[in-house]
Amino acid sequence: MLRIFWFSTLSILFLCNLIFSDTISDSDSLSTSWEEIDGIIYGAIPDSSGQIGGGSNFTNIIKSGTFNVENIDQLISALNVSQEGDTVFIKGEAIIDLTSMLLIEKYALTIPSGVVLAGNRGDEGSKGAIIISNVLDTPFMVKTLGNNVKISGLRIRGPNDKQYIEHHKKSFGDNGKGREYYYKFPLSIGIYSEYSELEVSNCEISAFSHSGIYLKHGENNKIHHNYIHHCQFQGLGYGICQDVSSSIIEYNLFNWNRHSIAGTGKTGCSYIARNNVELGNSLSHVFDMHGGVDRKDKTNIAGSNIEIYNNTFYSKKVLINIRGTPEKDLSIYQNWFKNHSKSGKAIKSKKKIDIKKNKYGFFY
Repeated sequence: MLRIFWFSTLSILFLCNLIFSDTISDSDSLSTSWEEIDGIIYGAIPDSSGQIGGGSNFTNIIKSGTFNVENIDQLISALNVSQEGDTVFIKGEAIIDLTSMLLIEKYALTIPSGVVLAGNRGDEGSKGAIIISNVLDTPFMVKTLGNNVKISGLRIRGPNDKQYIEHHKKSFGDNGKGREYYYKFPLSIGIYSEYSELEVSNCEISAFSHSGIYLKHGENNKIHHNYIHHCQFQGLGYGICQDVSSSIIEYNLFNWNRHSIAGTGKTGCSYIARNNVELGNSLSHVFDMHGGVDRKDKTNIAGSNIEIYNNTFYSKKVLINIRGTPEKDLSIYQNWFKNHSKSGKAIKSKKKIDIKKNKYGFFY
């Protein structure tokens, strides 16, 4: 039996408007990013927690906490005394501006082990509290101090949503000034973690030159139901970046990132990416894993395990680029590549793999 689902013209316009919106409005348009053919689902299908990207239909919105705060001083005080099991809740659409603290005191937010930092994004139309920085040099805005931290229902907006193509050309083009010149430009990171079991859900994360979420170390991280966009500084610009860490990345909405998911490819760098939607605006390939050539470590290792399935992609560029050979497993299946006609245009991999059960092109 054949069942086909597609985006209508109105749905496409709706998705384009998301690029500049603060939150995702009530709409079931994202649920049409999949199709079922003969009992097999291709593309990204929402789960019972709500629409892909989170927002108003997210079922696990946090509405209060152990500490309920509404300004930066209250927030810092609550985080300083919070303990495992506590929830620090930022009320409504409060604005937490870290600009002066980052610029003068080099201080950002830190979350103790086992603590939840939350807002109410999507609750009765709320955009959720917003944490912002206007300082280009933002090493991180939120940092975990231990395992089992949860961040949910917030808007986390950085200082740099631009591409800076010319800076990259001056650095690495013909007669370029090199790597040292390139890295004189300040970088910014949204959420930084070196610990395990971080959960980031129902957030809108945008405008970071290095990465919206940087998983330096740690295992069993879960990044789900977020809208991650405009992390697109040329040469870096990652929605989610992993070093020696493992994660499940699912039910996220991506747009205007250079790479929406990137990995350094070191031993222990692994991810499962499933049921995500990429809306089509990207400087480069969308999902990535570096190889030894990138690291210049005389290996061909591209991470440990990579599993990419049931995602929907709109970009016309190369979508998945595995730049070496994973140590254990590489699986790419049941994705929907809407603007590609065959796998050779959508996927690049130095490892010879059997890419099957993916769908290509639009269906009408």
